[in-house]
Amino acid sequence: MKRLRDMPFGAQPTERGGARVRLWAPAATDVVLVRSGDGPDQGSFPMGALQGGWFELELPRAQARTDYAFRIDDGLVVPDPASRSQRDGVHGPSTFVDPRTFAWTDGAWRGRPWHEAVIYELHVGCFTAEGTFESAIARLDALVALGITAIELMPVAEFAGRHGWGYDGVLPFALKAAYGSPDHFKRLVCAAHQRGLMVLLDVVYNHFGPDGNYLNAYAPGFFNPDVTTPWGAAINLDGEGSRVVRDFFIHNALYWIEEFHLDGLRIDAVHAMHDTGTPHFIDELIAAVRAGPGRERHVHLVLENDLNDAARLSRDETGGPLLADAQWNDDVHHAVHVMTTGETDGYYIDYAAEPVRLFGRALAEGFAFQGDPSPYRDGERRGTPSAHLPPLAFVNSLQTHDQVGNRAFGERIATLAAAAERSDALRALLACVLLAPSPPMLFMGEEWAAGTPFLYFCDHQGELAQAVTRGRRSEFGRFARFNDPSARDAIPDPNAQSTFARSQLDWQERERAPHAEWLALYSDLLRRRHAHLIPWLQGARSGVMTLPAPCTLRITWPLGSGHRWHLLAQLASHESPAGLATELPGALVYRSHPAAARLAPWSVQIAIEAP
Repeated sequence: MKRLRDMPFGAQPTERGGARVRLWAPAATDVVLVRSGDGPDQGSFPMGALQGGWFELELPRAQARTDYAFRIDDGLVVPDPASRSQRDGVHGPSTFVDPRTFAWTDGAWRGRPWHEAVIYELHVGCFTAEGTFESAIARLDALVALGITAIELMPVAEFAGRHGWGYDGVLPFALKAAYGSPDHFKRLVCAAHQRGLMVLLDVVYNHFGPDGNYLNAYAPGFFNPDVTTPWGAAINLDGEGSRVVRDFFIHNALYWIEEFHLDGLRIDAVHAMHDTGTPHFIDELIAAVRAGPGRERHVHLVLENDLNDAARLSRDETGGPLLADAQWNDDVHHAVHVMTTGETDGYYIDYAAEPVRLFGRALAEGFAFQGDPSPYRDGERRGTPSAHLPPLAFVNSLQTHDQVGNRAFGERIATLAAAAERSDALRALLACVLLAPSPPMLFMGEEWAAGTPFLYFCDHQGELAQAVTRGRRSEFGRFARFNDPSARDAIPDPNAQSTFARSQLDWQERERAPHAEWLALYSDLLRRRHAHLIPWLQGARSGVMTLPAPCTLRITWPLGSGHRWHLLAQLASHESPAGLATELPGALVYRSHPAAARLAPWSVQIAIEAP
């Protein structure tokens, strides 16, 4: 089986053993393809100018692993923005790849339905000591044993430097060379599918990174200079030339799904995409996926949207998604964080007054803020109604790369809870999240309460490196604990090799206390989810939440085939009041503490009621 995404960009292999090479360079007058390497085909080859700013060249021979680049107007030499491989990084030449040479072994794979999703977010460079696609294969069996059904990779597109989070990528079709080749990534996908694991990929379509992006030199129409984002000029999604820009990213989404046989994408920061046109770029992208590979197998699309906007989560009459499958629900994380750490700085202030109610509302109805005023935003209303949506429309988590890595010292929630002497609170809230109907997501190492931090790291050089380090430290200046400049200087330098090295997982921790106990708890909760909840999740509807007492939470969700899922939790360091019902109808699925006349502090019960 051969998989190739046919695209109007870059170097496309032809049936005759050559390649059609195309570049959109509307600001250029002349473009020359420069080939290097061994063999008779090195040299310079003028490209023909086409209408609309396109340049094209047909190569009769295109040997795999041959390097090429574009010389713009007899000056700047740039890589292919649609390069499939960059062996020498973002500033080097591109390498020709023929995807048809890979021998796939997962021809029978059709994916898994969304209601079976238990997601594991990982950073390839930190997941193993080697930090490669191939080394990750050896850890897949451990994830299957844990109860994971999908791995979600942080961005793997090529970015500047040896290591980084991946959100500053500049060549979105090329894999980060430090992680391995395209064939290495495909071997990881095959290995995952062999074990029943879906593979999702985090993609960034709202900005390019600051180093290695040459588009402004020959295709400034990629950007909208009138709109700024936290990362620079916005991507041009609705202005002159935006048709090509939109196609570039839509093809990128289809490229990952088709050429690498991925099971879906997590689309970063939809709220940062400026598009006043109709259809919105995201809607067009989703429609292209649904009309393409989504017609043949399960393909899932998950959004990140800080606005709590539920507009793209609507369902059809069968409960299937009209647009996106789901959206990250940070409200769950934020409420959990307040209850387990006591922190109320920054956006956590929104959850400080009523964390139990907001946590319960987020579990039951999707968003905690559904148009409610946000204290953090000076009373501005945040979010849209979500109670009409099923639980499957929201991905809940206790940790993500953002919420860990954007802390000054990258502490994980288990570390913070232990320091605050609230580990019992974390155990209770963990049970609530893993045994609620919404698909849960774990961040790598969370399952054993990894002692290693996940810090913000990058590998810039010169003035850019100094600016990033200064900026990273200054952004914490508004917090009281970092008022003193010496305290800010203690924040790890993002560009230091040691910062990256400290963020790599130590898999040997899993065998030691207390990590082994955490791993056993995660495994047990996910085993119960698979056995008792997942079989009835299709047809699940939003829950009804009540607070029988100020810190007592009860939620009932209707599930498929007439089943009902019940949660009862005492989310405080004291018992429930006298006279409160302490038993649930139906068959007990999980009980954290022995039955008693009062609910014990930080206790959870789950039951399923058959029709």
